[in-house]
Amino acid sequence: MLLALHNAVTWALVGLIWTIQVVHYPLFDAADRDGFIAFHERHARRITLLVGLLMPVEALFAVWLAFTRPSIVTWTGVALVALIWLATALLAVPRHAELAEGWNEAAHRRLVRTNWIRTLAWTARGALALVLLV
Repeated sequence: MLLALHNAVTWALVGLIWTIQVVHYPLFDAADRDGFIAFHERHARRITLLVGLLMPVEALFAVWLAFTRPSIVTWTGVALVALIWLATALLAVPRHAELAEGWNEAAHRRLVRTNWIRTLAWTARGALALVLLV
């Protein structure tokens, strides 16, 4: 049961990050420049509702699995969660802070480019979650 919940949370985040990476972030540059601050504020508030719940739950599952089923797979999962959190704190959050002040093409480019780190790390976590489930 807990492995199924772990998979559900992880794959919800995998789907979310791919949607953000290929659909939502690229569309930032199509937002009205005069209304960009309000657009970005709404984005941040709404996305935080999802990731603010799912990311901590995923992290707890990853640590729980590493301690209850220690293996290269579970500890790699923990390392990937750490990478995702670090990339969020050190790369995504500062870019969003820049964009919160208004449209900034360079910050947008860096956000899209560096978000691939989280996208690929979450995809790898999804694969590991499936391995643990099977």
